[in-house]
Amino acid sequence: MAVTAKMVKELRDMTAAGMMDCKKALVEADGDMDRAVEILREKGLSKAAKKAGRIAAMGLVRTTFSADKKAAAIVEVNSETDFVAKNDEFIGFVEKLAQLALNAESNDIEAFKAMAFDDNQTIGEALTALIAKIGENMNVRRIEKVAGNVMASYIHGGGNIGVIVAAEGNDTDANREALKNVAMQVAAMNPQYVSRDEISEAELANLGKITLESALNDPFSLPKPILNGLLDKVADVWDQADLDILAEKKADKSFNFNYLPNFLSDEAKTRLAGLAIAAKMEISENKIFKGLVDGRISKQLKEICLLDQVYVRAEDGKQTVAQYLKTVDSSLKLAKVVRFEVGEGIEKKEEDFAAEVAAQMEAANK
Repeated sequence: MAVTAKMVKELRDMTAAGMMDCKKALVEADGDMDRAVEILREKGLSKAAKKAGRIAAMGLVRTTFSADKKAAAIVEVNSETDFVAKNDEFIGFVEKLAQLALNAESNDIEAFKAMAFDDNQTIGEALTALIAKIGENMNVRRIEKVAGNVMASYIHGGGNIGVIVAAEGNDTDANREALKNVAMQVAAMNPQYVSRDEISEAELANLGKITLESALNDPFSLPKPILNGLLDKVADVWDQADLDILAEKKADKSFNFNYLPNFLSDEAKTRLAGLAIAAKMEISENKIFKGLVDGRISKQLKEICLLDQVYVRAEDGKQTVAQYLKTVDSSLKLAKVVRFEVGEGIEKKEEDFAAEVAAQMEAANK
């Protein structure tokens, strides 16, 4: 069967493949349009396979809501470069996936990729076709569905970070605006937990252990009575030069001991920390030290727990997120917070542009 220009154009409109690729597929398929589409997909699979080993750590995050605003979905799709992440076709693909994620039965990404993208292909197949067309490796990395009585979302940086916040409470404009503000806080501050109640006893114990060890390894941050007790023991572990510096600074009544570490050798500071660690049991029982550790733990919890964080728009600079929500609606309770940041956790390849250009030139000359 003769292949006409009209047929080539029709196939190109259907698949977005190149004109010559469309013509070759139609010739191979003897003019059968459906078979030509399959041939292009098969070739797309071959092209995509060559790109599968490349690291895709850029990309986009998108969120979407159901018509009744009681369900939401968030999706992350990765590309190799930020340039592709700004491509209109790639953006449209990610936005459609966010809509499709609302119908996913679970957050399992392989099951999601097996879902229908349209009448002719699955999401996985559509991804492969897009890889073949654009020429970069891509990956549908993760999705998550969220439900709630009242919800809001926020996309930061054009799609670098996406957040969904769901709560129990009245679905009012004021409450949605409050949750939008909280979503912006989550995007900026990246809390690990919504509240302290989510932290297990084991995690709290580990946090306490790390905080205690950290304090002992930084003896100059210890309460003055404990630090002075350690300095009384350094005669046997410090070199004479450091002992002379200590004696000189002690004799100088105007000297601020906070600056003492600046004058000591690294070896002296290391040995002082060793004395603190050796006296761990004794120091741990000190009430002042316990207060210091508890204070540091509390400070860390305020940083990693959303409700304990200082609300970034607080006029007094002290109001917490929990207090802010209470001023809007005392019945508003956060139920779920999801935050996706593009590429987080992906080991990114260190690029050597000069070496890459040299390699390409060498290959071209062969």
